[in-house]
Amino acid sequence: MHLLYPNSLIHRRQPDEQYAAEVEAVRATGYEISLFSLDEFQSGEFLAVPPIPAAAKILYRGWMMSAVEYEGLSSAMTGCGASPVVSTQEYLASHYLPNWYPQIRDLTPETRVYTVGCDLEAELRTLDWPEYFIKDYVKSLKTSTGSRISKPEQAARVVADMHRFRGIIEGGFCVRRVEDFLPDTERRYFVLDAMPQAASGEIPQIVHECASRLRAPFYSVDVVQRADGQLRIVEIGDGQVSDLVGWTPGQFAAILKRLCQH
Repeated sequence: MHLLYPNSLIHRRQPDEQYAAEVEAVRATGYEISLFSLDEFQSGEFLAVPPIPAAAKILYRGWMMSAVEYEGLSSAMTGCGASPVVSTQEYLASHYLPNWYPQIRDLTPETRVYTVGCDLEAELRTLDWPEYFIKDYVKSLKTSTGSRISKPEQAARVVADMHRFRGIIEGGFCVRRVEDFLPDTERRYFVLDAMPQAASGEIPQIVHECASRLRAPFYSVDVVQRADGQLRIVEIGDGQVSDLVGWTPGQFAAILKRLCQH
């Protein structure tokens, strides 16, 4: 397996500063890596340095990509004679909430999915929930006043802020029912080839259950404790574009090594 990272905008032959420590850790584990310019790729040009080895299996680690961008990256890998560890379909299986939600609906807050052109305020009134959490297929709003509202008429503000601060709404709207989660209890796990991985400690049963249902090759699972003591899954994400929340680069490199050995 060969890893592909975005390079630094300033030092083109070095990894993006966000991934520098991780690159050092995976190299120490024995992996070879290549770098590419995300800006050039988004402009239609892909050049990996050093060149991607022919017939290699490529695991991307970097910034989130749209479906079109990721398909373009997969095609670029194929054009180099290599192949992605995660196909576009598999990437979207864990990157887009509507793709993973049906498989774990009993393990995560109740969710409704709406098109971008819908009357969101009217849709929320039919739900009549005490509170609503609004996001697109991928991200919530972490700027302005956030994604959590208590009145349907507040939806217009969230949508306007999503356009203002994010530029686009990816896919559509996902409205999640707010549950009473305890602060500072969220933990991130990774699932590689159906095998759950933890930075430390035991892996909760809910993560094992998720791994048995969601068969994407590499994804993250965020688990939080509810006020009644029950664990709930609050987010699934493609592992290639998931931050190392609660993990050291060394811990992450170690699970990649286990994946390769498996």
